[in-house]
Amino acid sequence: MTGLPEPLPDWLTSARRVTVLTGAGISTDSGIPDYRGPQGLWTRDPDAEKLVTLSYYVADPEIRRRAWLMRRDTAPHARSNAGHRALVDLEQQGRLRALLTQNVDGLHQDAGSTAVLELHGTVREVECLSCRDRTTMAEALARVDAGEPDPACRVCGGVLKSATISFGQALDPAVVEAAAAAATDCDVFLAVGTSLTVHPAAGLVDLAAGSGARVVVVNAQPTPYDDLADLVVREPIGTSLPRLLTR
Repeated sequence: MTGLPEPLPDWLTSARRVTVLTGAGISTDSGIPDYRGPQGLWTRDPDAEKLVTLSYYVADPEIRRRAWLMRRDTAPHARSNAGHRALVDLEQQGRLRALLTQNVDGLHQDAGSTAVLELHGTVREVECLSCRDRTTMAEALARVDAGEPDPACRVCGGVLKSATISFGQALDPAVVEAAAAAATDCDVFLAVGTSLTVHPAAGLVDLAAGSGARVVVVNAQPTPYDDLADLVVREPIGTSLPRLLTR
């Protein structure tokens, strides 16, 4: 099924422990482009993937300059949307087991979600790749606006990067462990706006299903896990998610 059933199934409306995994699709209504969709950032400009690949980023100052401009031109202007707020409502109902996100934009927190596990880090902070000193993204972008196209760490002179997990960079083991625990301890596992092609995040669906949870996939495009899911919804996230999560 790829539409919202009427009425919603009892196993969904009565679920007491819902673990949610979100991807780029939940933020497209906020003006942040997704990556792998038909109009995704990497679909339209394959070279853009180099901006988030650690080996390219470290080796090429021009890649870093492009990455800083991308951060400056996108992140500060986005606002949370109805999809994010629906998950706040789920938390306030007392039914949210965990909110796991592959996104780095911080929009879940802006909407009011209080316990977000950011699998791929956050774009709102900057980390030195040498000494691991952290500062705010706002401070780094102010330096870019002031004429530093590739600002260096003020502590050791090392390369600065957003505190996100780039391709070729390891995820935080503690975050991965907490996400796996949430996937294996839920009644319903809800994957929203994610292509479910990036691991280990995609593998959380297997963990949930293997532990007896129902699986719901809400995504505009087909995913590798649609056949495993108990419910697949292709309708827009901003309208379908609030209806799915009605108690």
